[in-house]
Amino acid sequence: MPGWDNRFRHFEVTLSPASVAANTSAEETFTVAGLEATDTIVACNKPTAQAGLGIVGVRVSAADTIAITFGNFTGSAIVPTASQSYKIAAMRQQP
Repeated sequence: MPGWDNRFRHFEVTLSPASVAANTSAEETFTVAGLEATDTIVACNKPTAQAGLGIVGVRVSAADTIAITFGNFTGSAIVPTASQSYKIAAMRQQP
């Protein structure tokens, strides 16, 4: 359930991303109930570090959907740690 802090919405979701091929980036989408397609300035925090893996992009791709781009900077595939609780913040435009 999202929380309110002025225009910022806060979410916490458990995600299990798929493998990211060597020396590439891959965008994956996940359901985050409460996101709106017009939400902007989206931030995402993976709770643990993994050598060679980074979050290189985050956007709301549709209502209730976040798209996270993972970058793999190694010569081998990396599977992001499964079942981790990611923290997400999104700024909601006010009328």
